[in-house]
Amino acid sequence: MEKRCRIIYNPTSGREAMKNDLVEILNVLENAGYETSAYATTPEPKSAQNEAKRAALAGFDLVIAAGGDGTINEVVNGIAPLEKRPKLGIIPAGTTNDYARALKIPRESPLEAAKVIAKGQTVKMDIGQAGDQYFVNIAAGGLLSELTYSVPSQLKSLFGYLAYLVKGAELLPRIRPVNMRIEYDDGVFDGQASMFFLALTNSIGGFEQIVPDASLDDGKFTLIVVKTSNLLEILQLLTMVLNGGKHVNDPRVLYVKTKKVKAEAPDSKMMINIDGEYGGDAPMTFRNLKQHLEIFANTDKIPNDAITNREEENEKDARKLFVKGVEDYSKDKDE
Repeated sequence: MEKRCRIIYNPTSGREAMKNDLVEILNVLENAGYETSAYATTPEPKSAQNEAKRAALAGFDLVIAAGGDGTINEVVNGIAPLEKRPKLGIIPAGTTNDYARALKIPRESPLEAAKVIAKGQTVKMDIGQAGDQYFVNIAAGGLLSELTYSVPSQLKSLFGYLAYLVKGAELLPRIRPVNMRIEYDDGVFDGQASMFFLALTNSIGGFEQIVPDASLDDGKFTLIVVKTSNLLEILQLLTMVLNGGKHVNDPRVLYVKTKKVKAEAPDSKMMINIDGEYGGDAPMTFRNLKQHLEIFANTDKIPNDAITNREEENEKDARKLFVKGVEDYSKDKDE
């Protein structure tokens, strides 16, 4: 039987490049063996999420999220709670496209991203859960939340990542420390900090060195707590990020791996950012769901140490080749 694919695309994402390439994308996926149809999201709340859930329950083998990180998050929230989950494809068409960057999916051309799906390489990816919400890239509290909420959507579309940089420069002088209590697997951080991150990949806000040792499927978040709120020290830390990820050993940063986190701000309101959108206020508990979704990725270009089960897959392939070799040898001998 031919496999079925549903593309869920945001017609207003980025510069609307997706609509121009849609016919060719459908052709690429049809040639890869998928009977493919498309759904354009609407302004209705949870439009992408509801359609992803419907497609999954209807038995589609593959659901593709075509849009920005927000569209990807919605599609994930549609399929992640289900017992039987389709494979997930990503066609980036947004502003920063952090998740696509981490999976080495082309971000400038939706058609080239579709060709990555057609190649058939997948990773069983970790995702995060916070209450009844799911996320694929990041949860955070502090500066990152303020920054994301403060950039108007029109600016995101027109200027892309530059809009974040401009707004960030404006916000940095207003950073104030927050009393945080962050419980994680091996300890507790209890004190003042300007922000915390929970990362699932190496790509956060366009930076690829914030989590230089990121693993996509090891069942653990990377927890980063920035203890300082001093503008000069934060700029120093950003320089260390850009200089090969040297911030990870700095005493002004808590940098640990953990399966579970509980974040609280006892004295003030702390908004929680989930995949770039407002996800509620602390206190909030986060759990890592190990290898929960099978997602198409350009695995040839992903570093070996970023995928822990790559060796297991290679061993399986080697065993299959060995068994086939034995069978072929036996047939030749019998003949």
